[in-house]
Amino acid sequence: MQSVDPSDTRPVIPLSHGDPSSFSCFRTTPVAEDAIFDSVRSAKFNGYSSSVGILSARRAVAEHLSQDLPYKLSPDDVYLTIGCTQAIEIILNVLARPNANILLPRPGFPYYEARAAYNHLEMRHFNLLPEKKWEVDLNSVESLADENTVAIVIINPGNPCGNVYTYQHLKEVAEMAKKLGILVIADEVYDHLTFGSKPFVPMGIFGSIAPVITLGSISKRWIVPGWRLGWLVTNDPNGILKEYGVIDSIMGYLNLISDPATLIQGAIPMILQKTKDDFFSKIVNILRQAADICYDKIKDIPCITCPSKPEGSMSVMVKLHLNLLEDIEDDLDFCVKLAKEESLIILPGVTVGLKNWLRITFACELSTLEDGLKRLTAFCQRHAKKNNKLLLEGNLISLHF
Repeated sequence: MQSVDPSDTRPVIPLSHGDPSSFSCFRTTPVAEDAIFDSVRSAKFNGYSSSVGILSARRAVAEHLSQDLPYKLSPDDVYLTIGCTQAIEIILNVLARPNANILLPRPGFPYYEARAAYNHLEMRHFNLLPEKKWEVDLNSVESLADENTVAIVIINPGNPCGNVYTYQHLKEVAEMAKKLGILVIADEVYDHLTFGSKPFVPMGIFGSIAPVITLGSISKRWIVPGWRLGWLVTNDPNGILKEYGVIDSIMGYLNLISDPATLIQGAIPMILQKTKDDFFSKIVNILRQAADICYDKIKDIPCITCPSKPEGSMSVMVKLHLNLLEDIEDDLDFCVKLAKEESLIILPGVTVGLKNWLRITFACELSTLEDGLKRLTAFCQRHAKKNNKLLLEGNLISLHF
């Protein structure tokens, strides 16, 4: 935002953040609003919470997640957190020890790097393969791991790539984790926000192959990131996590940190149990339309390519072709100049681990997205090398927003 030209009277278009709640088309369900109201008025949730969370809320989360699993979760498998970010903090703190390392996806969500660095946990990055719809490069996973590897992080639906993994691919990841003797951290904060041909498959299905720690929240699916209610859930039918002291460590760490607000916890049963399918369908349909617009319009910009159409979450990664542009050094330079010249904010790929790529968030009003992509096209036309200008100008004229 600091790079935006203050003399530009156009509204700033933020195709960089993951908070759709600022757009009127993404409003949470009245069921959730009523649940908060009822929680406050009941006066039952004004006191302190248990460190693991209120029992009624943990039971509701367990029942909610069990709908997609071949076994039933217990409330004792659920630990409530201040959003998914605190769940990340907890599990990385629990796993940190001298010489330990963790396998992280590239590209990925940078908060994992921040927490790993804070805990002196060595990071080893495995590649996601754009030519295979961002599947995990399992060969690189095996080559990176050693006796000090503690876990692998899988984000599905994918942030920042917009990918959705198949049942078979997730099973292969679980089998690799079993072979390596590590657990799987499944970041599923975008669970069920899928709009392609692949349904959402929870990693917990494979908990009997390798222990799975599922991280999630109501932030994205209910469009309430500011409510800060998430969870850490153990999917471990074989009891491996308890045997090796991971459960005790989670409990111990929870005793040292803050709890999510009790009034939000009190509302969780109603939010999870009473929200109607038509609310979820509306959100998914908006995301589907936005993803279609984003993918189709990017195809008209020669200096940018999208390796695969997004099928889930709220963002997509696109490749930046610097050889087709003048006066652009790298993805960071591209985004700084784009902000200054077009009041359009896009995230440089280097921030999520992939240099000279861009992350575009499409969870916004469709008219805003179309305007932003029009500005992006104009910027690329202006900075195109001479032999590419005619092509870009032709594409710009053909765009109908």
